[in-house]
Amino acid sequence: MPSEKTSPAITDDIMPTARLPVLEAFRLLLEQLPVNGVSDLHLGAGRHAHWRAHGELAVCDDRDWRAEDLHTLAEHLLDPARRRMLEETGSADLGYASPGGRFRINFFRSLGALALVARHLPERFASLAELMLPLELKDLAYLPSGLVLVTGVTGSGKSTTLATLIHEINAHMARHILTIEDPVEFVHRPVKSLVSHRELGVDTPDFALAVRAAMREDPDVILVGELRDTETMRAALTAAETGHLVFSTLHTADAVGATERFIGAFPGEEQDLARHRLSLVMKAVVAQQLLPRADRKGRVPAVEILRGTTAVANLVASGRTAQLYSAMESGAGLGMQTYDQSLARLARDKRVAIELARPLTRNPEGFDWLMKNGGHGAASAGERR
Repeated sequence: MPSEKTSPAITDDIMPTARLPVLEAFRLLLEQLPVNGVSDLHLGAGRHAHWRAHGELAVCDDRDWRAEDLHTLAEHLLDPARRRMLEETGSADLGYASPGGRFRINFFRSLGALALVARHLPERFASLAELMLPLELKDLAYLPSGLVLVTGVTGSGKSTTLATLIHEINAHMARHILTIEDPVEFVHRPVKSLVSHRELGVDTPDFALAVRAAMREDPDVILVGELRDTETMRAALTAAETGHLVFSTLHTADAVGATERFIGAFPGEEQDLARHRLSLVMKAVVAQQLLPRADRKGRVPAVEILRGTTAVANLVASGRTAQLYSAMESGAGLGMQTYDQSLARLARDKRVAIELARPLTRNPEGFDWLMKNGGHGAASAGERR
């Protein structure tokens, strides 16, 4: 477990909140998240608040948060429907705006007591270069139709990547963009596009129903916050097949795993059809993970990109997903790259330590070759918090 230490963003005293009323102490902590470059705030009964700065957890206040304090926050922040959800399922999500910005808050039960995690959602949409994402990803915003999946573990920046692509569309094209999220994270004000946000529990009961209803709402672009179940996956495939550009996320470690999980979510008798449908509409799978920078001034993304070329579509349709890795290795000219190629580029550029990058590779010996010979990969620039 991470050790309890003062956050690197706090150089003097831990924040004094012990004598403040519960709501005031909570709002004060939220206001400090963007100021100190913090991504997440953790509160739980019987402990001090913790926050995560640049991937590191640390104590950030002097208050012993009690179970009653968390109940007070839940009563204040959750509407009746979300309170029922918390009672019935043990967790509830909401979007929350305060003077400190916009946050995604998750209440959950831990050993019978309430806890919460609040994630800061930047209001400014950074560019691909600022996020150190491959510049070729911009092409995905200009696709006329199809399915684009962004995958990675929790906290790997999937939502930020999608928000950047949606902003690219909004800033440069006249489209109707429809987002379906739980909760709405990034609010896009109309620039050249018309943007409609739908939130689960407020505007629609579930993802699948909202995606099916979207067909009657004249969207050009549909963002589905997460492909959680088979019904949502079916609806996303149908939307992509009928000429819409669909973006969504999956919780898988890499691009090949995303295709396998997508197909595997369907019952056995449907998997051949699902494989065929996916091969026709899949335009790209982007997998990412955030790594500590070598100078310890933040994190940078390692990114894997699989593009839906004719060859890739044939591999997916025929069930030869194991060969997709080779397609990515040799597909640099088509905007593809593997994690190993991305990690080698980051290590060569001294953005991450070699000692960190090498153990994360699929093929350590191949990584050594890439370090010596330059290898291939998509160009990128900038940095990510």
